[in-house]
Amino acid sequence: MVAVDKKNYPLLHRVDEPQDLTKFTSAELLLLSEEIRDYLIKSVSKTGGHLGPNLGIVELTIALHRVFHSPEDTIIWDTGHQAYVHKLLTGRKDFSSLRQEDGLSGYPARDESPHDIVENSHASTALSWADGISYQKLRDGNPGATVAVIGDGALTGGMAWEALNNIAEGPPRPLIIVVNDNGRSYAPTIGGIAHLLDAVRTSLEYEETLEKGKRRLLGFGDAGQKTYDALHGLKAGLKDVFVPQALFGDLGLKYVGPIDGHDTVAVELALERAKSFGQSVLVHVVTEKGRGYEPALEDLAERFHAVGQIHPETGLPVAPQRFGWTKVFAEEILKLADKDPSIVGITAAMMGPVGLIPFASKHPDRVIDVGIAEQHAFTTAAGMAAQGAHPVVCVYSTFMNRAFDQLLMDIALHKAPVTVVLDRAGITGDDGASHNGVWDLSLAAMVPGLNVCAPRDAKTLRKGLRKAVSRQRGPTMLRYPKGLPPSKIPAIKTIDGVDVIARFEPDDLQHPKSDKRVLIAAVGPMVSAAKQAAEDLAEDGYATWVVDPVWVLPIKPSLVDLAGGFDAVVTIEDGIVTGGFGSELDRKLGERGKSARVMGVPSGFMKHAKRDDIVRRLGLDGRGVYDTVLDVFDGISLESPLKEEGSPEAAP
Repeated sequence: MVAVDKKNYPLLHRVDEPQDLTKFTSAELLLLSEEIRDYLIKSVSKTGGHLGPNLGIVELTIALHRVFHSPEDTIIWDTGHQAYVHKLLTGRKDFSSLRQEDGLSGYPARDESPHDIVENSHASTALSWADGISYQKLRDGNPGATVAVIGDGALTGGMAWEALNNIAEGPPRPLIIVVNDNGRSYAPTIGGIAHLLDAVRTSLEYEETLEKGKRRLLGFGDAGQKTYDALHGLKAGLKDVFVPQALFGDLGLKYVGPIDGHDTVAVELALERAKSFGQSVLVHVVTEKGRGYEPALEDLAERFHAVGQIHPETGLPVAPQRFGWTKVFAEEILKLADKDPSIVGITAAMMGPVGLIPFASKHPDRVIDVGIAEQHAFTTAAGMAAQGAHPVVCVYSTFMNRAFDQLLMDIALHKAPVTVVLDRAGITGDDGASHNGVWDLSLAAMVPGLNVCAPRDAKTLRKGLRKAVSRQRGPTMLRYPKGLPPSKIPAIKTIDGVDVIARFEPDDLQHPKSDKRVLIAAVGPMVSAAKQAAEDLAEDGYATWVVDPVWVLPIKPSLVDLAGGFDAVVTIEDGIVTGGFGSELDRKLGERGKSARVMGVPSGFMKHAKRDDIVRRLGLDGRGVYDTVLDVFDGISLESPLKEEGSPEAAP
């Protein structure tokens, strides 16, 4: 455990609340920044988390809490993964349980501190939050300022610009927008705004050069003064080319910057100036992601955006990285793209995390990163499909939620041959409530013509992807979880597209025969738990089948027919129980007077914890399935009409 002890962290040890920062001298603030970086490196290396973004925002966070008085002044962190320093300065100095069950969240959390206002970890929302909060403060006569800290990557999101437009048109109020410009989201920031802000980094040198020229000219007396005056007008015009103040000025926002984000004094002065305006102001702060940690700076792709457990001295992983779901996809999409030039890849600022880098490296003209703009990504895919391409849109499952309208109206309505690949589907655990990908199946079930594949292992992922990209009309979706795929789980037979994974019949057992017959229909990664439960049930004498439809939505008629031969039907999925696979199968069975017991994630928001711990607590492991089956049989009669549909052997 890395504790904030007085010996190793004498300055940080003195900070119990933000107001304590006002007692520090300028020299002490420099040392405090060093202590914070050291603490973050040693702590996050043990727990994993978002290291690079927080190393880059140390001085800015200190300045924010010295100038503004949280929580009376509201500070909102867009995305929130860069709020570790904020947590340290607001009394949360034990990071030993960061991102672990009952420990600190990796994002702002209201139940942790009154200084945390917004918990949602989706990008580009902070300005809308700030608009609403500041507007209501104005109505209530509350003089407190509202500060929104947003990264340059999140600023590419359309929602951010909708908010900017409304903030500029709204009534004057103390609303300060701080753009943390490090030129990166996961990877270097994409888009026109990124290029505009990138020019600012060169403008810092430009300003220094102009200042030197000014001093030289004024040294020549009147002639030099006249020359300087003439050139000064030119400078203003040139500055508009290099510095985005004209852009924000045209929106009606005051612009302050660019400011060196690692100069605490300069940042404080800029924030004080912004605060004094009493109206909407944008403060542009240039920072360096991974600041002060050489391994992060050498990671050119992501600057240690997010890390697992690492050796703090080297930045190398504690455990060797194994071949995960994402790498399986990365391999297979490249193989398919090599053979089929119509395949293109699209992602939203997640090239590395979703496995598109190998594809992009070999075919750079066929992979598009649209920045943090999921809605745009999906409709761009629809447009490309209309021209004969087969786009493969790759995002995390939780971020697909933002593009549901585009999936429904732009892709599905137009029957566009688009494949949506959802990484981190289901329970993800560590990153908390907003990062769990448990809503995709419920959303997908509402989309006409959308075929959804949930692979159970690497082989079914490869096979499913091949089938998806071969489709020439209508959308497909593939979903798989975070982490490692299980060992190969073969099917013992296939019945009209439904894989039979396990089959235990009473005649095959050393137990008295039982006429209690159960079918367990499992989705993707839950097949392993279903198979384990079936083995335990078989030992108790139950006739038990485990099936995996693989292509889980829409519900296959053959699965409905098959289910008719069993006394009980249980479904299990790592998604919300309402409206997903199980609900749809239960609805289909209901048309025949039958039913299914649906196992899945209860409707609600889950606290951060390890995936396996959450699965076990929700009863979605082998033991939980076993207990559910027993509970079902306790509640039904063996004379259930389910038996009247015939045996599985007779099912088509």
